[in-house]
Amino acid sequence: MPNIHKLQEIIRESIQQSPQQAISFRDYMELCLYHPELGYYTSDRDKVGKTGDFYTSTSIGGLLGEVLAQYMAGQTSQEAWGTAAQSLTLVEWGGGNGGLAQQLLDELKRSYGDVYARISYISVEISPHHRRLQAEKLAEHLSDGRVSWMTEAEWEACGPWQRAIVFSNEFHDALPVHQIQIKQGQAQEIGVAWDESEEQFKEVLLPVQPESTLDTYIRGLEAEVRLLDNQRFEVNLEAPAWISRVGQNLDSGQIVAIDYGDCAAEIYGEHRINGTLMCYSNHVAADDPYTAPGEQDMTAHVNFTALIRAGLEVGMHAEKLMTQKQFLVENGLLDKLQDSYSTDPFSPVARRNRAVRQLLLSDQMSELFKVLILKKGELL
Repeated sequence: MPNIHKLQEIIRESIQQSPQQAISFRDYMELCLYHPELGYYTSDRDKVGKTGDFYTSTSIGGLLGEVLAQYMAGQTSQEAWGTAAQSLTLVEWGGGNGGLAQQLLDELKRSYGDVYARISYISVEISPHHRRLQAEKLAEHLSDGRVSWMTEAEWEACGPWQRAIVFSNEFHDALPVHQIQIKQGQAQEIGVAWDESEEQFKEVLLPVQPESTLDTYIRGLEAEVRLLDNQRFEVNLEAPAWISRVGQNLDSGQIVAIDYGDCAAEIYGEHRINGTLMCYSNHVAADDPYTAPGEQDMTAHVNFTALIRAGLEVGMHAEKLMTQKQFLVENGLLDKLQDSYSTDPFSPVARRNRAVRQLLLSDQMSELFKVLILKKGELL
């Protein structure tokens, strides 16, 4: 609880220093999630799994990493892997506790030894806590000389990259978003102010600055979809900007982005009158982002239309946008089902088969999640 009050005071000071006596929701969300000491993602608390606040696909049987390994191993020809000079760089952005990287690298070493011998894995991770967790989980691959860490600036300084696959899982949905509300046909930004009498945060409406990046995004959106009066929605400017930066630093390679979201017509449709922002704490979903700042996750659905457009602008073409289920099936998940004659529901085979079914069927996770593959040049 003390950390909640510390971060609350920091946000309050930021509000009081603003000429408008308010900050954008985007800046509020960034402080809640990424404050260097007190932010949700930069803290030492568990986020994923039973002891955390939410589950991801990597929590289910280790299968997502195995499927990604099969996909990545298949991206270059056998002839190319026979060439000593050939190599492939795998770059994970925001890898969290290292679970997906461990699954991926374990499977490459186990099943695709010729590929493993040619790869290097780079983790771009801002959290010191997560870097420590990753180092523990990837100790075997670290000793093999396959693993290293970089900041985004260091990765960009080493570019442009050849034969690189940059991938992320639930990275873009955790980037700070602007919140917008349509009032009498005009888009206004949700701001966060401090209510002295109630001693709590309150929302206010702020004008959208003309010709700003946010204004340009909203005007482009209004040309694509019908926005209703009083409709509330999120604008994630960070995600397409990230695609642009990464794409510019690839001479040949791919971006594989796994996240929940959809195209613009779905994300901003009439049935989403209140937007998509959600908070998670102890596996309970809520819609109040002002409760316990720094102690709960905050996410919003990803607009993949914007990511595809950003990729095109830097010379990347959208190879595929598909559901996670489709990606898993196309890359061999069903082949991992095994015959079992055991009546023990907790046997390794039964547990693995159950994980396959859970990935494909349970609570529509593999339908809500999408996989976007952007390509530039060839990996051969």
